[in-house]
Amino acid sequence: MSQKRVRWGVLSTARIAVNTMIPAILEADNAEVVAIGSRNEKVSEVSAKFNIPNVYNSYEEVLDDPEVDAVYIPLPNSMHKEWVLKAADKGKHILCEKPIALNAAETKEMIEHCQSRQVLLMEAFMYQFHPQHQVVKALLAANEIGTPRLIRANFTFRIEDRSRDYRLDPQLGGGSLYDIGCYCIHSIRNILQCEPKRLYVHSPRDPEFDVDMSAVALLELDNGMLATFDCSFDMVRRERYEIVGTHGTIQVPRSYNLPEYFDGEGIVIVEKEDGVSRVEKVRGNEYKLEVEHFSQCVLDGSQPLYSGESILQNMKVIEACYESIRSGKWVNLA
Repeated sequence: MSQKRVRWGVLSTARIAVNTMIPAILEADNAEVVAIGSRNEKVSEVSAKFNIPNVYNSYEEVLDDPEVDAVYIPLPNSMHKEWVLKAADKGKHILCEKPIALNAAETKEMIEHCQSRQVLLMEAFMYQFHPQHQVVKALLAANEIGTPRLIRANFTFRIEDRSRDYRLDPQLGGGSLYDIGCYCIHSIRNILQCEPKRLYVHSPRDPEFDVDMSAVALLELDNGMLATFDCSFDMVRRERYEIVGTHGTIQVPRSYNLPEYFDGEGIVIVEKEDGVSRVEKVRGNEYKLEVEHFSQCVLDGSQPLYSGESILQNMKVIEACYESIRSGKWVNLA
């Protein structure tokens, strides 16, 4: 393995890989893209665009390439488990798109399999690497808004072309909770460093696609706070969370996908009950920072800050959300 750069292989020419992750790897100080594989005819075009030296017509060939140290997996959700296990068997470290699996049992198996093969595995919640969230945590630690009582998160947008979008296919792990509700859940857990105790989620099933196009959730947290979130494929774009305290609020109106929609500029707004408010602008490319963090873990042999335990817990909450939707009842989490 290179002492200074992790050599990445990319499985597929998915939109997120082409638009954000391959450019992020190329910008990273400790990473490079050496291989890409796909049955899609676009693979040659993508490799030429980014000067990727090794081009393959299958994912297996990427995994067989001895020059590849780590792989990025942006495949449909239902395919994550298969290719994570195969990559681990080939000794490749793995950054896998969220949600990492379709349920907690799959997630646990994947984590344990990677541990047994001594390869690193991290779920690609890139947003958490943007520095604006450290600003929020510092504000909370400084008691800027008093005691936090409520957090609410939103992630919504409209899918315009619904004829071929895999996110609307239940066989591929489609649905708004899997695709974007997972961000809301993760940010609630991550920002407050707490876990849901019980939750209730309402989501009318879409009659055409048989997936959850929208969902609204209420959670009771183990630190005594309440949380709400909503996610949707059928609403105006909103990517935000807000923490409401006894003496003020912290608002983060650009919470999740900053490079693609906000040129990397985050905003943290503090409003206090006495009328005093301030705005902090924080710039960063969370995709690049994510790649650099994971690559450094590969080079150092250290563990990613986003641990297997936390990955599994996030999936347990998602699974509980779907259980609540099916039952129409509150669900308790151990």
